[in-house]
Amino acid sequence: MQVLLEEDYISAVAGKEQLFRRLLVHPAIREVRSAGLLIAVEFENFELNKRVIDSCIDKGLLTDWFLFAPQCMRIAPPLTIAEEEIQTACSIILTAITQIIS
Repeated sequence: MQVLLEEDYISAVAGKEQLFRRLLVHPAIREVRSAGLLIAVEFENFELNKRVIDSCIDKGLLTDWFLFAPQCMRIAPPLTIAEEEIQTACSIILTAITQIIS
């Protein structure tokens, strides 16, 4: 808790959340929901979500789905994630979607 307060990670969360939301735009994405850096990317169904997740993992991005919403990709990075890492993660996700849809 002391490190969180001293490094002021909390104040950067809203900006990082908005960066994810701004970058994660694709016709196959039905909705992006978030509470801070706990993010759900909703797809049409579990099958598409699972294919995107598997592709992301193959590309080095660890992600998963929500058990209560299997059509939603779960993104939960650490508070210390850098903006460049967010851009890279979103690029991997969008590339995976594009490769699967086309």
